[in-house]
This record gives sequence, structure tokens and C-alpha cells, in this order.
Amino acid sequence: MQSKQIVEIATAALDDLKGKDIVVIDVHEKTSVTDFMVIATGSSSRQVKALADNVIEEVKKQGVRPLGIEGLENAEWALVDLGSVVVHVMLQETRSFYDLERLWQGAEQSRAKQTNNEAI
Repeated sequence: MQSKQIVEIATAALDDLKGKDIVVIDVHEKTSVTDFMVIATGSSSRQVKALADNVIEEVKKQGVRPLGIEGLENAEWALVDLGSVVVHVMLQETRSFYDLERLWQGAEQSRAKQTNNEAI
């Protein structure tokens, strides 16, 4: 499956459970680690975990197996490594502190189209 298809599945999974401020960063020209990063905000630790779990469930339905999953225990920052796409789901405070968008400011960034804009 191509990276852009995985991004679409991940962003839809995040939107389905009302993840906020979903941003896609194209880093393929900046690093060899991954092609895209998807960043989203959850309103609580419970929502961060639910968002990450939903991404995992939806990509598995399409035959994509996560290479790594981290941060589900405390759920301030959950990371789902899908190989060519890495999904970061964070609490607002954590996202503001680490500011990954600023870290990757030289890379192309776009906001994912969202249909569910209100937090849980």
C-alpha cells in the first residue's frame, strides 16, 4: 500500500473519533526514516489512547501492520509507526511543548480535511 493511502486511512481514523488539529507533514525529502508524519490532538489521555487504537484497527483492516506502538500506557503522546507513515497523537500540552510542526517547518505541511470538528 502506498504512503498516501496509509495517510488517508490514518487521518480518517483520527477524524472518526474527533481528533483535533490533524496535520500531515511530508518529510520524505528531509529524512530517510519515514515519508509522512501525521499529528493529531486528543482532549484527554483516554481519547489519545482511543485515537491511536482506532488508527491501528483501521490500518490492520487494510492489511497494514504497525511496526511499533508506543505511549499507550500513559497516553500523553502515543506513536504508531506504520513504516512510511508515523502517527503522533498527543494531549494539547504535550503537542505544544514538543511542537513537531516547528521542528519540521521546512517540510510541506497540510491540515487534514475534518468532518468531526468537536472533541469528545
